Amino acid sequence: MSSDVELQDKPRRILSEVSKVIVGKQELLEKVLVAILADGHVLFEDYPGLAKTLTAQSFASALGCEFKRVQFTADLLPADITGIYALNRTTSAFELRKGPIFCNILLADEINRAPPRTQSALLEAMQEHQVTIENATFRLAPPFIVFATQNPIEYEGTYPLPEAQLDRFIMKVAIGYPTPSEEVEILDRRTKRQTDEVSIEEVASRNDLLEMRKEVEAVHIDPEVERYIVNIVTKTRTLSVVEVGASPRGSLAILKLSKAHAWIHKRTYVLPDDVKAVAVDALSHRLILTADQWIRGTRAESIIEDLLGKVDVPKVD
Repeated sequence: MSSDVELQDKPRRILSEVSKVIVGKQELLEKVLVAILADGHVLFEDYPGLAKTLTAQSFASALGCEFKRVQFTADLLPADITGIYALNRTTSAFELRKGPIFCNILLADEINRAPPRTQSALLEAMQEHQVTIENATFRLAPPFIVFATQNPIEYEGTYPLPEAQLDRFIMKVAIGYPTPSEEVEILDRRTKRQTDEVSIEEVASRNDLLEMRKEVEAVHIDPEVERYIVNIVTKTRTLSVVEVGASPRGSLAILKLSKAHAWIHKRTYVLPDDVKAVAVDALSHRLILTADQWIRGTRAESIIEDLLGKVDVPKVD
């Protein structure tokens, strides 16, 4: 078991290792690590070719976690994810053949292309950390994290994620295009490797991750900061541009993420700045905008950013 000092150094080492592959996205990588430490699932909503799969795979390698990827399609069945009981002709007995969901980090690629029945099978695993196969329930060994992707511009042949499923993602993030200099660096690294394959060193273990999560849970949060979180979330329910605001699950998401954000910055207590750092990504996908705002193309992220500037910030000793 790693000492407290070694655990505190793990986030820096993990981010440093992943940065060897993902160029110029330090803020994004920190957000993803915060979500992992907060025991949450992450939704990537961005255009194709921006290293969403590579990001998930790199974190899995750096954390020593088993990684599986499922390409979601319109004909994907729940059993394709969870597994089935198949007849063993040698023993004449039915044996469980586990699906790809039995892993530590699952990438659900283009999640909104799968039909609702398949999405519901994934939803059970995300929320309950268990899988049901023919009336038998199987617990998923921790850690279990879902990274899901969806394309924000291509909707033909897709099934929009229901609000109940969106609410299970602790945050939604976008990767964004690299700058021209970062893109040159990407090409330069590929030229030096002389292969598409990338090598990530394992700098932490699954047990380290579970221990880090315990440290995160122990981070102190002042009651005034808790009220600050609740004030932000409750105000999303009263905005004229919002049809449905964030639920208490949004408050819990900010709580967990702000603790993780404080811990990776080597603090044992949460500041209002930690709340501000995670609030936009934790809440934007939980809002349902009014029809006229949706037509105008108003971004939920902008609404949350504006809201943060209007909520009184508590003074914490």
